[in-house]
Amino acid sequence: MKEQVNVVYRGGQGEIAEKKSRFICSVHAVNTEDEAIAFIEKMRKQYWDAKHNCFAYVIGERQQIQRFSDDGEPSGTAGKPMLDVLLGKQLCNAVAVVTRYFGGTLLGTGGLVRAYSKSVQAGLKESIIFEKCCGKQVSISTDYNGIGKLQYIAATMELHTLDTEYTDKVVVKLLVPDDKLNEMDKKVTEATSGKAKIEIEATVSYGIHNGEIILL
Repeated sequence: MKEQVNVVYRGGQGEIAEKKSRFICSVHAVNTEDEAIAFIEKMRKQYWDAKHNCFAYVIGERQQIQRFSDDGEPSGTAGKPMLDVLLGKQLCNAVAVVTRYFGGTLLGTGGLVRAYSKSVQAGLKESIIFEKCCGKQVSISTDYNGIGKLQYIAATMELHTLDTEYTDKVVVKLLVPDDKLNEMDKKVTEATSGKAKIEIEATVSYGIHNGEIILL
C-alpha cells in the first residue's frame, strides 16, 4: 500500500501566545532546499526585530531532506518539535518558520517544546493542505448507448469526470488514479463489448480540496 504524501497547496500563518511571548508560524510550499532557505531569509528580514526565527523544512516525496534550527533557543526545544509536526502530518516540500517575540517570562524546556509545536499546528491550520495523488487523464469515446455505462462505472469507482463532449459520439474525460487504471480499463471494455476507445492523454499530479480537483 502506497504511503500517503501530503502537500501544502497554499501556505498560511498562525499565531499563539504563551506567557506574553508571541509565536508566529509562517508556512510555505517549496520544491527545493534553496527555495526553503530563501523563504527562511525572507521571514528573518520581515521579523528582524524578533528574538528568534526558528525553522524546519522537509523536501522530497520520501521526506529525504530534513533540516531544522533552534535559532538560539535551548537545544531541542524549537526546530526538532517543529519538524516532528511536519513529519506527523506526512508533509513533503514544506517549510515552517516560527517567529518568537519574547514576553519576559521563561517557559522552560517543556513549555518551549509545546509552544513551538502548537504554533506550527496553528500555521498549518491556516494553510490549505491535501494529499498528493498521481493518476492519468483518460479520454473515453463511445456511442450514445455506452454513456450510461461509463457514468455508472465512474460513479461506482469514484472517478472524477473532468469533461463530457456530445457530438456524433460521446467523449468522456476522466481523472483515474494510477492504482485504478487497469480496473477501469477492464470494466469499460467489458461494459461496451470493446467498442469504447480508451486513450491516456496525460500523467498528472493532483489533490482534492472541498470536493474540487486541483491539478498540481
